[in-house]
Amino acid sequence: MNVRTFLVLGGTGFVGSHLTAALVAAGHTVRLPTRHPERAAALRILPGVELLRADVHDPVTLAGCARGADVLINLVGILNEHGRAGTGFRRAHVELAVKAVNACRSAGVPRLLHMSGLPAATDGPSYYLRSKGEAEAVVRAATDLAVTIFRPSVIFGRGDSFLNRFAALLGPLPVLPLARIDARLQPVYVGDVVAAFCRAAHDSATHGRSYDLVGPEVMTLGEIVRYVRDRLGLRRAVFGLPDALGALQAGLLEWLPGKPLSLDNFRSLGVPSTSDRDGLAELGIERTPLAAIAPTYLGDDARTARLMRNRSGSRTRKV
Repeated sequence: MNVRTFLVLGGTGFVGSHLTAALVAAGHTVRLPTRHPERAAALRILPGVELLRADVHDPVTLAGCARGADVLINLVGILNEHGRAGTGFRRAHVELAVKAVNACRSAGVPRLLHMSGLPAATDGPSYYLRSKGEAEAVVRAATDLAVTIFRPSVIFGRGDSFLNRFAALLGPLPVLPLARIDARLQPVYVGDVVAAFCRAAHDSATHGRSYDLVGPEVMTLGEIVRYVRDRLGLRRAVFGLPDALGALQAGLLEWLPGKPLSLDNFRSLGVPSTSDRDGLAELGIERTPLAAIAPTYLGDDARTARLMRNRSGSRTRKV
């Protein structure tokens, strides 16, 4: 395998940190632009990692970061925005996709791997889904580049903000009322997502294609939350809310720090995050069930989060 230079946008986040570790383990060089390199100390010590203090939303800066790279990977994504008008989603998803494509062109980077999400669509019911769908359209239109798009369902694994979020919510509450408790999801393991990126980066057969990345099981939101509860050995009642009350709950929770749930999340959950296409199998990757991985980290991550809150005296927030 030839040594390559990867520019990874969003490389200090949950998926990005796992992907960076895999790429450097394979002998590649990984550039990680971030506005706060001091927060990525765990990645700095990895051989082959270049942490760059940079704002990837600045086109000139991004093009400079891309110069000399062989592959650009865009993992940037947000589940919530600071406002409520959709502009934050457009900036993070659509506008950055445009800038990534332009950076590839100006810096001569031939390969672009783009993280989208299920079920992104330009006519989706939420800002999140619509902006993700529009970003896909931007990347697909870049026919002068070797593009591959990945569309994962919710991603789980050590350090995630999915199972760990529910673990944090279940801890202090005697009951947990859930909006959209019957929402259908197909959780996919972060290690499988990382393997998909790594394989596609070196496979010309993936050029111009998109892959739905889903786990082996379709689960409702309620089933997932109850699984987390049971793994943590908690006695908590988990029950669903009618949509009217669920929307009210989301509308109230989006005013809390970190937005545990927002109206945009509520609207996104109205569309199943599932797929009949097994993109992992198409890439020769066997899917990992949630129950094979979650028990290895759920308790540890929950204890770590509590310790961090106790030390800081404030609520932690994942971005």
